[in-house]
Amino acid sequence: MVVEDRVKALIDQGSPFLELSPLAGFQMEYGTIPRASMLTGIGRVSGKLCMILANDGAVKGGSVYPITVKKQLRAQEIALQNRLPCIYVVDSGGAFLPLQSDIFPDKNHGGRSFYNEAVMSAAQIPQIAVVCGSCTAGGAYIPTMADEAVIVHKTGSVFLGGPPLVKAALGEIISAEDLGGATLHCSVSGCTDYFAPDEKSALQICRDIVATLNVHHNEIKGRLPASSPLYDPEEISSLVPSSEQHKLDMYQVIGRLVDRSLFHEFKKMYGPTLLTGFAHLDGYLVGIVGNQGEITSDAASKGAHFVTLCNERGIPILFLQNTWPETPLEAAVHANQLKCQAQMMAIVSCCSVPKITVVVGNAVGLTHYLMGGKATSPSFIFSWPNSIRCMESPNSIMKAVSTNLGLTIHDEDKRKELLAKARARTASETSAVFASSRMWDDGIILPQDTRQVGNN
Repeated sequence: MVVEDRVKALIDQGSPFLELSPLAGFQMEYGTIPRASMLTGIGRVSGKLCMILANDGAVKGGSVYPITVKKQLRAQEIALQNRLPCIYVVDSGGAFLPLQSDIFPDKNHGGRSFYNEAVMSAAQIPQIAVVCGSCTAGGAYIPTMADEAVIVHKTGSVFLGGPPLVKAALGEIISAEDLGGATLHCSVSGCTDYFAPDEKSALQICRDIVATLNVHHNEIKGRLPASSPLYDPEEISSLVPSSEQHKLDMYQVIGRLVDRSLFHEFKKMYGPTLLTGFAHLDGYLVGIVGNQGEITSDAASKGAHFVTLCNERGIPILFLQNTWPETPLEAAVHANQLKCQAQMMAIVSCCSVPKITVVVGNAVGLTHYLMGGKATSPSFIFSWPNSIRCMESPNSIMKAVSTNLGLTIHDEDKRKELLAKARARTASETSAVFASSRMWDDGIILPQDTRQVGNN
């Protein structure tokens, strides 16, 4: 079975599946690794929400690359935050050894996934493994550290070193099945708990295991009957300006996201360049913070106040991020604005309620941190395809590059050539695809799907 079919067989029939970081691994420095050779996402298994982490054996034998490790750790982080049982569908040849220095030794490298597995198990977050293929080297710890493990007869195998290594080290010829197959581990070593004659049976056994788990997800209290927006979400894409996208009208976006298009705005007349207020999304009460201009001193104070209210009341926050260019200010005014922004940054960082960030346009400059940027550990962060990420706007970057080249390169043709390369690189490295491939978000979503993703 291919990895998509394995996941489809695991989740409840007809139920939605929220795939995370599907573009991870695209055009990396060491080549393109589709899906980072791992499919991760959240779905219902036997009625219970679970985090599924499935190796894709069709991508370079399921080899683990640095981006694979990053993707697995992010999935485990989300599972820990939301107390989601983890299901590991294992089919991996282990680490890609030429890049071992970026996979093996550091704190947040491969070994961290084993640590996370142990910590979650101790925190009574179930860890379940289904061994569908090879489970080699460090990956062998995944099923052996799981609370319960299933292995498929004749295709599943678990060992630190495979038959080629045994032959090289000992001169002994042994099959993968005899060295670490289902019969050995279910009847001799005890490393696995359930013997499955085939993959279909293994995945059904996993569903049966989940059905016996004594886990109950706390539903957010006070949910109202869900209502559709008055304005069509399909219209959102047409609202994004073709240029100067920071001028996107956030009122128009909110009106196409929330139930009945009702937005109870907080402090409307104070700091109007930052929208704050309450709304219902699929019946759930949420606080919304959205850019409608530059984050001034008043806007930052307002944002800090609103986020504090949400945190005190246990209301999840949806950040609609689209930062504006900052205007040069006098020293005293700038110092006060910096102080207010730092206050908001501190409150957003320490906020304990769920935070979902959607980058709908620009994530440019330091103020993007205030809007639930990646550094503030949002529960989820998604991007629209038009979004960009950079310290300065691409135009500002190119002006600086052009000035520098004008001072250092006197050959006009050479200067034009370098400027064209710099412009192409800037466009590539600030794009949503570049960000998502490096897991700076949890995936790119279409604007019209924002409400649906938020509901999940």
